[in-house]
Amino acid sequence: MSYLEYSVKSTPSGPRKILYLNWPLTLLLISVAGVGFLMLYSVAGGSFTPWAEPQIKRFALGMAVMLCVAMVPIWFWRNMAAVAYGASIILLISVEFFGSVGMGAQRWIDLGFMRLQPSEVTKITMVMLLAAYYDWLPAKRTSRPLWVLLPVLFILLPTFLVLRQPDLGTSILLLAAGGGLMFLAGVHWAYFAAVIAAGVGLVTAVFRSRGTDWQLLKDYQYRRIDTFLDPASDPLGAGYHITQSKIALGSGGWTGRGFMQGTQSRLNFLPEKHTDFIFTTLAEEFGFVGGFSLLALYALIIVFCIVTALLTRDRFSSLVTLGIAITFFLFFAVNMSMVMGLAPVVGVPLPMVSYGGSAMLVLMGAFGIVQSAHIHRPR
Repeated sequence: MSYLEYSVKSTPSGPRKILYLNWPLTLLLISVAGVGFLMLYSVAGGSFTPWAEPQIKRFALGMAVMLCVAMVPIWFWRNMAAVAYGASIILLISVEFFGSVGMGAQRWIDLGFMRLQPSEVTKITMVMLLAAYYDWLPAKRTSRPLWVLLPVLFILLPTFLVLRQPDLGTSILLLAAGGGLMFLAGVHWAYFAAVIAAGVGLVTAVFRSRGTDWQLLKDYQYRRIDTFLDPASDPLGAGYHITQSKIALGSGGWTGRGFMQGTQSRLNFLPEKHTDFIFTTLAEEFGFVGGFSLLALYALIIVFCIVTALLTRDRFSSLVTLGIAITFFLFFAVNMSMVMGLAPVVGVPLPMVSYGGSAMLVLMGAFGIVQSAHIHRPR
């Protein structure tokens, strides 16, 4: 019996597929989303409007999207990877001409009923294309220069388009997720060592060039670096966001001030309290215990994705599942590092918790692919 015949005969069909969902993963996603609803209710002063109610509706739609994607055989998503990636590139180019502007950046396409952020879609379609590419590529060619160059171009093209919006945070996520997936696919470590060495050299050159005739950055960009390294140097200007965030984090202590008792968010000292800085609201109200509990939920989601990747027998399913896990990890790792002052403020939302439509729906669709890999694996 061939592998394909075995796959067809050993996987569930029809309505029975719902029984084979990765239910622990599903419950974890619902739990994390529930934390988001709770915090959006709190930052609105004990009201479901204007943030919690729309977020609940989006999550319900996202659950429907996840289930629909999960019911489709995983081989279909492998075959659609190039088409999905191409469509996301077209959407990124469309932003240049038809995109709506918000907070000084042109990142969205107004569809009437919602604003779509194509860069969110690209995070997943790029992972799908890279997984399909390495599923097609013979293992012996993985580290050959010509076959390394092609996935690098797959990564750099959307990164360049997103950087033009400008969206530095998403650009970093695209580079990191793409590089992580290439490493897991078996690309030789020497390529990554060369990139890291070049990065260290570039950073060194940036700092050494300051004040010289060949200065690599503008003066205002150096001031941003100074503010990141020492927010107190400009507490009412560029360092305001991170300074207020640290105050909120520190005031929460071990167990927090209590639900809806956070002074930083209730008195509007905390900027973007419903999006990028929502984790600081959670930490202020529920303290270290609340923040660690959310982090534990995120970690368990990663664990169940890794388990699914290990249980699948085809390369595409394993790589796309691990790629989605990497992307999800980078989401919350960068956001939490940002609000703690461990990374520059780059505008990355907290997944499933921050208010937002595109990120929620795209993530749920991505976890639908993970569920599809889990359901349709040979048994």
